[in-house]
Amino acid sequence: MKRVAVFCIPAHGHTNPMLAVVRELVARGDEVRFYSFGEFREKIERTGAAFVNCDQYLPELSAKEEESLKKVSSTEMAIQDIRITAAMDAFLHGEFTAFKPDVVFTDSVCFWGKLNAWKYDVPMVVSTSTFAFNQVSSSYMKNSPGEIAGLILGLPRVSRELNKLKAMGYKVKGLFSLIQSDNQTDSIVYTSKRFQPCAESFSDHYTFVGPSLLTDQKLNKDHERPLVYISLGTVINDRPDFYGKCIEAFRGENVDVILSCGKSVDKASFGALPENVRVYDSVDQLDVLSRADAFITHCGMNSVSESLYMATPMVLYAQTNEQQAVARRVREMGAGIDLKDDSALGIRDAVRKILDVPSYKSAARECCDDFRKCPGVKGAADFIESAPHASDGVDIIRDLNRVNVGLQVGYSLLTILLASVLFRFISAKYLWIYVALAVVLSTPVNKMLQRAAYRRLVKAKLK
Repeated sequence: MKRVAVFCIPAHGHTNPMLAVVRELVARGDEVRFYSFGEFREKIERTGAAFVNCDQYLPELSAKEEESLKKVSSTEMAIQDIRITAAMDAFLHGEFTAFKPDVVFTDSVCFWGKLNAWKYDVPMVVSTSTFAFNQVSSSYMKNSPGEIAGLILGLPRVSRELNKLKAMGYKVKGLFSLIQSDNQTDSIVYTSKRFQPCAESFSDHYTFVGPSLLTDQKLNKDHERPLVYISLGTVINDRPDFYGKCIEAFRGENVDVILSCGKSVDKASFGALPENVRVYDSVDQLDVLSRADAFITHCGMNSVSESLYMATPMVLYAQTNEQQAVARRVREMGAGIDLKDDSALGIRDAVRKILDVPSYKSAARECCDDFRKCPGVKGAADFIESAPHASDGVDIIRDLNRVNVGLQVGYSLLTILLASVLFRFISAKYLWIYVALAVVLSTPVNKMLQRAAYRRLVKAKLK
């Protein structure tokens, strides 16, 4: 029997994948304490784990901070995570001293879970609620210039907060060591190797278990006319304008529609609904997806995983850069299309394409079969109970970093050599043109060489 300490941030999308795994651990006789927040008590207690309420350690937010969090500001989320860690320090010292966990199972962006595992030298398994992102797979994340600038400008604030944790005895090198996947950390990823971008770049410290679901729901696609399901998740879902256009898109159409809009939207504002459209605060999403023929989704990882697990192709309406990464992978698998025009006509045309082109349904079914062959929650529980894990020693990211250093040095030396040659033939006052060109070309040239090096490393690994 293992003693397992479980930690997660206060977010449904991060908590939900952990629940089925926790239930499996409890069923095996493991002693599990789940450190979470009051909003999630009922869900957690249904797994049989001991719920430990941490509400008192959540900081009071200013209006500006709250607005930044709603906009999914990376800087603000990091700062609040750090402050929660500091607030929980004395409490978790007592918990780790008394409970003495054999393993920590923590969400990938839950700083207080990670940092306390390191502080008390307890084996740790990370729960990755979206794709695993390293320097290769992070190419799927397209940050806007504003997001990049915000992160860079916010780093001094984050560093000041991290220094406070270092003074409290926490082992932390920097922000990116807390948020980016590495090949030395035991990690559970709730997707398949086939669906994970650049899966070959991850070491044996990763296990791809497929969607973590509390369901025995079977597929039920046999009905007289198509069923369309619409949901924007539980975070950025206050979109009455979009829901209104969806309702108009399907008014009088030969489809049935189920729309889940959340509790923040006044359903009365939609007026009289068409007979074929039903609107709810929330639904049993797995049940609906088991019957749905098309899903208009915000592309949260959990929603997409559940949709593919239920063989439902999607219309992709991503709202954040992380959701854009998930949407890109769905497109690559052929199981969905982007909603480029969110007018009523654009919504109707996109759904009609999903319903009328058989390849989308076929691709979703292939993903369904792939997901259902994964180790699932039993495999995840096995991985946690047997932590820490060893690797076969192959680390493509480490080797790629070494290659990158060589490439950068080589490019610099070549640039200097060519400059010395050109100096003999052209006036020095024109060399700035060459220098500017060399600087501009350095990024695309290095990226091209890195991609070639990555392909060689992958090929060597697969031999």
